[in-house]
Amino acid sequence: MAKIVIISGGPSKTTRLKGIIDYAQSVLSEQGMDVEELHVIDIPAEDLILAKYNSEAILATNKKVEEADAVIVASQVYKASFTGILKTYLDLLPQKGLENKIVLPLMLGGTISHLLAIDYSLKPVLASLGAENIIKGVFTLDTCVTREEDGSTTIEQEAKERLEASFHKLVKELKKQ
Repeated sequence: MAKIVIISGGPSKTTRLKGIIDYAQSVLSEQGMDVEELHVIDIPAEDLILAKYNSEAILATNKKVEEADAVIVASQVYKASFTGILKTYLDLLPQKGLENKIVLPLMLGGTISHLLAIDYSLKPVLASLGAENIIKGVFTLDTCVTREEDGSTTIEQEAKERLEASFHKLVKELKKQ
């Protein structure tokens, strides 16, 4: 069974991004994948900000990424790029931390003008970490994802279809290995 790690670069676990991550986990688990979420906000802030490469939390998180066959990197768009907390963590991954991994970027943004944030801000960083097999990312407008009062999330059908197509491509790439 292939192992997929989802790195959530969101500043909260109750955002619409979490809805997309939950959807990814559900769809990929149904396809027989072993999926684990890593929330950057669970890493102690001091370890991130002071770049404590050898902290237990950083080492444990990096080990999970190292052991994964594929990595999904998810973030909201802030200031036309991915979140600062995600960048802080990615800076603490080993230089070739994404080498030999299939990588799928997912971003959620408030306006279509952020559509290219994946290509112009996130993909170069992923490539600098050794990622060569980067699946075409999925940008989703935040208006396509609704947080319900009960905490559940509703994703519009068109967005679901684009996400599912990327998940299918990810699984197809994993089966080639």
